[in-house]
Amino acid sequence: MENGYVRDEASSRAWIAEMLTEVIARFDAPLTWRLLQAFVQMGYSLGKLLPELVPNDERLLSLLPPLTELPFPTALAAAAVALKVPAEDALLGMLFSWAENQVLVCVKSVPLGQVAGQRMLLSLSALLQKSASIAMTISDDNMSNWSPGLSILSMQHEVQYSRLYRS
Repeated sequence: MENGYVRDEASSRAWIAEMLTEVIARFDAPLTWRLLQAFVQMGYSLGKLLPELVPNDERLLSLLPPLTELPFPTALAAAAVALKVPAEDALLGMLFSWAENQVLVCVKSVPLGQVAGQRMLLSLSALLQKSASIAMTISDDNMSNWSPGLSILSMQHEVQYSRLYRS
């Protein structure tokens, strides 16, 4: 916004759309998709294994130390599987949540009105579906969150006169 790249509804939507399809859909979303798949597989495998295990096996439990911090995609995937949310729905929910947060920043900071924000969210629907499709099919070798322009802008954030959103 400070550099003038995001200044109105059209430029806000263009920025969000490009970040969604070129960054989030190619790294964060595929990572979440893989975690969703891993938890499904892990749950299936553990379900088959558990009847074979001796209950209250302290030695076994000592091999599984509790995690003190859980990355968001891992926690989201675990929660989705635990709540029996279909993986595709959980992925779309993650993507929508990301887009909604981006739109909210623009509504408050550009500033845009609430109607413009809702219009932007509605207009991103097809791109959210496209991003989910990319995330579900992209190969491991093609996953990347490389976006030098975003990195440069993010580095400038630290020295901006006003930091509304702390990172």
